[in-house]
Amino acid sequence: MTTAPVTIESSGAALPGDLAEPARSSGLVIFAHGSDSSRLSPRNQYVAHVLNRAGLTTLLFDLLTTAEAADRRNVFDIPLLADRLSGANDWAGDRFGPIAYFGASTGGAAALWSAAGTTSVAAVVSRGGRVDLAGPRLAAVTAPTLLIVGELDTVVLDYNRTAQRQLQCANDLQVVAGATHLFTEPGTLEQVAVLARDWFLDALAD
Repeated sequence: MTTAPVTIESSGAALPGDLAEPARSSGLVIFAHGSDSSRLSPRNQYVAHVLNRAGLTTLLFDLLTTAEAADRRNVFDIPLLADRLSGANDWAGDRFGPIAYFGASTGGAAALWSAAGTTSVAAVVSRGGRVDLAGPRLAAVTAPTLLIVGELDTVVLDYNRTAQRQLQCANDLQVVAGATHLFTEPGTLEQVAVLARDWFLDALAD
């Protein structure tokens, strides 16, 4: 597997990223981190490693510059975050095969917002996503979408159940028993990674 730092030019910003490409890759998963996080999120990095071992290329990149992230309004500006994600999609083009998104927290909303109304995204997985924040765009998502939420993350679970009813694409909601929002409980993040891996491999093989 080869790893390399990259720079994503998107909507006027130069955003640092980390690309990991297995020797044989069946597609690219672009990660969208949540609020108070970055491409260095240990949870997203763990999921990315699991995907790499399954033959998927991963791109983790910062959705905001350091100055932008200091303004809390930007952290919840879903159209802005989605635009940055779409920019990464454009940057990748068809070089790595079909493209999928993995979003966490507000990144889940950005992933669905970016995926709406386009055929360039083959699948979406959201971990503990504030997918309700993509409400105006949910019905336009065509990519198969998996929502993963912790059983004890009750508020976000309600948001996801409401959002799921608005999705018109193939979709599923998986509730991880005993898990809170950050999936810090033993074995819960591993379940997230396996669910995401299987969803992506199935969708990207179609």
